Amino acid sequence: AHWFAAAWCCCWGCCCCCCCLQDKSASDDHERSILTRLKQQCGAQFTSKMEGMVTDLQLAREKQQNFDEWKQRRNKQLPIDLSVTVLTTGFWPTYKSMDLALPSEMVEGIEAFKEFYEAETKHRKLTWVYTQGTAVLKGNFDIKSLELVLSTLQAATLLLFNEAEELSYVEVQERLNLQEEDVTRLLHSLSCAKYQILSKEPAGRTITKADKYRLNVKFTDRMKRIKVPLPPTDEKKKVIEDVDKDRRYAIDAAIVRTMKSRKVLQHQQLVLEVVQQLSRMFKPDFKLIKKRIEDLISRDYLERDKDNPQLFKYLA
Repeated sequence: AHWFAAAWCCCWGCCCCCCCLQDKSASDDHERSILTRLKQQCGAQFTSKMEGMVTDLQLAREKQQNFDEWKQRRNKQLPIDLSVTVLTTGFWPTYKSMDLALPSEMVEGIEAFKEFYEAETKHRKLTWVYTQGTAVLKGNFDIKSLELVLSTLQAATLLLFNEAEELSYVEVQERLNLQEEDVTRLLHSLSCAKYQILSKEPAGRTITKADKYRLNVKFTDRMKRIKVPLPPTDEKKKVIEDVDKDRRYAIDAAIVRTMKSRKVLQHQQLVLEVVQQLSRMFKPDFKLIKKRIEDLISRDYLERDKDNPQLFKYLA
């Protein structure tokens, strides 16, 4: 049975590598305005890559429009609605590369875009960053049809079940040509998490190589369109952890600087001054500032006034 129909937004990179920005900005003018202010405050070197990103996205939208016109001129009908974002190496972070074996529905779209791109662009290599793509599948379930917003990897996994009623863990891995950690993460997100689109045998919340999977034809939801989350990779978790750690250090430094200068300060005034100091870098969370104050007290950088717990003193 043909359970899923797809619309796909994917990302290519000129030269060797790229990543896809989830393009959710309100307007280009707003982005340009923010970049101008950042440039004034921090200098051109700080904003050069960000300016490249904004320009890239604008050019990518024009490229997509040209691709749509190219398809119309050739009367080319694709089995999926395909949206492609072409980005330039150098402006964007690098992401994990993988040799994903795409379903036939997606392969036809790829070949069409490659034909279009190579006809108008010479001496540039396209590399697909599968981890940054998104797809919308229409799932034809027994109770009602649903639109599923997925990552490219999740969509590729579900599309396998248009061709097979049941697949084992090993068969999914072989057909997608992915590493074990990626397959485990994908199957967990589709069979054990909030939205159990696949049914697993044996049942349970642990993925093993002995598992077998079927489409859960009874799956339904009160919403017509749902976004199926994919747990972050260890690499992404590490980036988040590193950012959190850097922010804790920045908050600690701002608190100590303020208290060293003022010696004695009320809690509310301390928090406001710390927020003001850090606002150019990031928007600090009030609860996190409070935790960092408590940590600095425990390390004897500050102390509370004995008569007024809302008053802090700096300890030299």
